[in-house]
Amino acid sequence: MPEAFRFTPNAEQYLLQADALRRRQLRAALLYGSSRYWRRRQRVWPAVIGGVILIAIICGGIAVAAAFEMQQEVNEERGIGRFPGTGGGGGETAEESPAE
Repeated sequence: MPEAFRFTPNAEQYLLQADALRRRQLRAALLYGSSRYWRRRQRVWPAVIGGVILIAIICGGIAVAAAFEMQQEVNEERGIGRFPGTGGGGGETAEESPAE
């Protein structure tokens, strides 16, 4: 038994408390790393969630833009929207329509 605990009343209780304290410190070091306060570690989560939302919005925008371009190509192949004066319907021009 160490010299410090030899003449101490309730030495076993102090030893158990010291062991429990050490275990809490090790557990905190394992969970939270070098950060002294766990509250500081929680500030990371809003940034992570915000980043995921931002990435989802960017991916959605890219998908919508790609779908719009593909639809424009399909419309051009079908002849829709080729003549801006006709309103985009039918694809007829004034030369092709019968004279009245």
